[in-house]
Amino acid sequence: MVAPASFPEKGEKTDAEEKNAAADALDFARVEVELHAEEEFRPSRPDCLEETAAFFAEDGPLKHAGDFGGHPYEPRPQQAVMANEIAAALESGRNLCIEAPTGVGKSFAYLIPAIYAALSMKKPVLVTTETLNLQEQLVYKDLPLLARLLNLKLKFVLAKGRGNYICKRRLLLARGGHRDEFLPSRDMLTEVERLADWADRTGDGSRYDIDFPLDNELWSCVCSEASNCSGPACKHFRSCFYWKARREWETADIVVANHALFFVDLKIRALEALETSPLPNYGAVIFDEAHTLEDSAAQHLGFSLRSGALRHFLNRLYNPATGKGLLLRPGESSLQLRSIIAKVQEAATEYFEQFLEAVARRSDSVLRIVSPGKFTDQLSAQLGNVAKLLRDYIAEQEDADFRTELQSLHERCLAFQEEIAGFTEMAWEEHVYWAEGRAPTPARGAMVELDAAPLNVAALLHNILFNGKKSVILTSATLAVNGTLDYFFKRVGFANGSGMVLDSPFDYAKQVKLYLPRTMPLPGEENYYGAVCDEILRFLKFTNGHAFVLFTSYGMLRTCAEELQDEIRDLGLKLLVHGGELSRTALLQEFKESDVPSVLFGATSFWTGVDVPGEALSNVMITKLPFAVPSHPLTEARLERIRLEGGEPFRDYSIPDAVLKFRQGVGRLIRSKTDQGIIVVLDRRIVTKAYGARFLDSIPPCPVEYF
Repeated sequence: MVAPASFPEKGEKTDAEEKNAAADALDFARVEVELHAEEEFRPSRPDCLEETAAFFAEDGPLKHAGDFGGHPYEPRPQQAVMANEIAAALESGRNLCIEAPTGVGKSFAYLIPAIYAALSMKKPVLVTTETLNLQEQLVYKDLPLLARLLNLKLKFVLAKGRGNYICKRRLLLARGGHRDEFLPSRDMLTEVERLADWADRTGDGSRYDIDFPLDNELWSCVCSEASNCSGPACKHFRSCFYWKARREWETADIVVANHALFFVDLKIRALEALETSPLPNYGAVIFDEAHTLEDSAAQHLGFSLRSGALRHFLNRLYNPATGKGLLLRPGESSLQLRSIIAKVQEAATEYFEQFLEAVARRSDSVLRIVSPGKFTDQLSAQLGNVAKLLRDYIAEQEDADFRTELQSLHERCLAFQEEIAGFTEMAWEEHVYWAEGRAPTPARGAMVELDAAPLNVAALLHNILFNGKKSVILTSATLAVNGTLDYFFKRVGFANGSGMVLDSPFDYAKQVKLYLPRTMPLPGEENYYGAVCDEILRFLKFTNGHAFVLFTSYGMLRTCAEELQDEIRDLGLKLLVHGGELSRTALLQEFKESDVPSVLFGATSFWTGVDVPGEALSNVMITKLPFAVPSHPLTEARLERIRLEGGEPFRDYSIPDAVLKFRQGVGRLIRSKTDQGIIVVLDRRIVTKAYGARFLDSIPPCPVEYF
């Protein structure tokens, strides 16, 4: 859970923050990790720009990339321009936003100036991305190659959230004499021993390094957590996987992280709690895949609570159904707590059921909450009572490890109390509140998720990101709407810098043909789905598969997949369906490597961040223009805000937002200079509506054929 982004005035601390600060305070001098106080930005020496220009020069080191296992040298003017602009921004400490279309080579274009800036500042440069695939590409492929090309001893690391690392102290608890109370189930004992064997062998200690299936509930019992970390006082401190990783991050030149970790860190820094920030004191940040910036900030600077998380927490204390938990030790206090926990579990069920009932009456299973008082809260008061009794129970315990574990749960109990009360009362101003639910099935129980997201992300980011002392570089392949960055700048609060839109290095006029409908039914008309299925089949025959079919909803995707699966199979093609048994990664791998020409029906995440160069993909079909569902609470609130401010929501938000997503979908097709293929749009509005021109003008010119 991430607490909402309601920051106190400078110098103020909430009671919860004071408690957390006291619990998390560590003697960093003994830790051998230097977390310096924020300093004024020290501009890089001029050699950053000079060295960057030299690297991308015609006779520079890049021409030898092929000799070291990289792509053969290919001069790209856009890449050199981008790299030089970033180097200049890092030198001057200003912010910069660059749209770099696919094929520019943006990773090298920002990594080279980042390397020279880091060496000059003697501080890490942070690179943050949305996807794990890109993070791994940077750390395990691009940066090692650049180190060899530059003949420099560079240090680069992949920073992962604390919960990804195993805690040796907690692992011993899971294997010790009190494992029956520590583990949720005796069935986990074999898995614990397997995990212990892995911990003896692993050099990384992170979950990514585990090569066998692992129960999520077990991992939550043995992973590293800030609230139960005793720092240098822990006997495992010197060999702790997490703290070893932290020491590496502090001395790295390039630190690669994900957006979630970045925003958690950013929020902590905004609260001026530098001593507990998860990332090192970096000198500048490069935000790749920046088209996700607004939504990532709204998600991670907001609040989210799943009913399952609270159930898991209560079961860790005591599970009446299994008789397991940490409250099994003899004594009056434990008996009292166990009886109370059972009542709290009932209260939790009642609390979340009222949201589930309200959500069930909606077709989209999402309910916006616009005023407090609609839902009752008996739960937070009961959690407060548990926290009070738990504090007394902790004081009675002599076992230090056991006490540490209970203290962590005590803090979590206080956090749940505050968050549930805050959500029910809608205590966080300028936030959008909503609930999502899933009815129980034979395979899994009911799920309720409560969310609150800041409505004005632009104002937040303007204050805590773009007005800071660190240079912020934003880049993505799709940021501009009809050639300008104005819409993106307004949505994210970009300031104190400049923007640039680079030309595509690809020849769309020769590599792409665009097919547009003139006679198809409009979305919403009775025979629209049937017409879409007919056209999908026709264009699949035209390219013999090798196609992505992109949908804006899982409902339409499933309907079309069911309708066409037999006919697609009869054509000798393999149909891969997003949302089925295979994961997104597995679907992509199967699509790329299959011996049979394939068709992938994808929604949401397949519109962006997917790279399939070569013959495997030669046909991208867009079934519907990707307008955001206006009824989703966050979208609805954003539209309302625009209207209140005198704007026109459809013109000022819906269209430009959809144009960006449309560009992302179109961008799946051409990934290299040798790629060729077709783009098919199955939504007649792109031809018949006046706003259709904004979609067409947003992509490079190419031949058009109507059907």
